[in-house]
Amino acid sequence: MQDIIAIAAFKDNYIWCLRQAKLALVVDPGDALAVQQYLQQQQLQLAVILITHHHPDHTGGILELKQLWPEAVVYAPAAEQHKIPYADQWLEENQQLELTDFNLTFNVMQLPGHTLGHIAYYSAPVLFSGDTLFNAGCGRLFEGTAEQMWQSLSRILALPDQTLIYATHEYTLANLEFALWADPDNKTLVSYKHWCQQQRAKQQPTLPTPLAVQRQINPFLRAEDIDLQHRWQQHNAVDLFTALRSAKDRF
Repeated sequence: MQDIIAIAAFKDNYIWCLRQAKLALVVDPGDALAVQQYLQQQQLQLAVILITHHHPDHTGGILELKQLWPEAVVYAPAAEQHKIPYADQWLEENQQLELTDFNLTFNVMQLPGHTLGHIAYYSAPVLFSGDTLFNAGCGRLFEGTAEQMWQSLSRILALPDQTLIYATHEYTLANLEFALWADPDNKTLVSYKHWCQQQRAKQQPTLPTPLAVQRQINPFLRAEDIDLQHRWQQHNAVDLFTALRSAKDRF
């Protein structure tokens, strides 16, 4: 796939920018100015905006960017149509989004949990996961249930190991602190934390992250692990995930 660049926004957001020749696609542009500065610096024309869910830090820049690049097409989840103004086309579960100018086809995945209408965009090996899956963590349950989020994460777990997770927040170091507390016997976590600390010390993202790595270090993806269930005194994946998510909210 073409180059994908992280445009930093706010305190810890990433607006992913995929470029093809002089065209650009951006994901969840909450901050129009950050996108505008990058695109103008690179002399790129904004052609496509992908939205994963309705929260303002993911949608707040749409109107201004559309004013600057009127031809840009905004794609957003149909289930949140009443919450996302200025979108052009609405996407549903399993819809194929063909972007001929980028030689790409995304499969739309409905992933309720963080919000009820949250979607992700998958074109192997890339998954724009929004706020569903983070590096070493997962999104808060603002609208959905723990069972819905676990089902959504299970769909991501069904993707190939080499899938690259492009999440929209740099929460990794804080997530790893919780992960080490929740799963202290996981030796892979210790070495991975060291790598992430080195990345952040250089002001480099810890994303994207391979799904294969997340299977090993992300406690929210390990809810089916029998040893972790025993440690947390839970008897199935949904109960363990529920306990982990509740504990992380208080951590």
